[in-house]
Amino acid sequence: MEKFQDLTAKSEAELAELEVQLKKEALNLRFQQAGGVLKNTARRRQVRREIARIKTAAAQKKNSKKSA
Repeated sequence: MEKFQDLTAKSEAELAELEVQLKKEALNLRFQQAGGVLKNTARRRQVRREIARIKTAAAQKKNSKKSA
């Protein structure tokens, strides 16, 4: 889990790549939970929140470019 300050330091391309990776992980976790294999159920929540942080950082970067 990365801190928000670390995410804001990354480029938009890096954020997009990280978001794709986390979405794949979220999908795999969802399937594992449905199959009864998932041990760490809290990881799903962590991944969801990390995706939200990435989207927020990307939106802030996009808005700062528009106003500049």
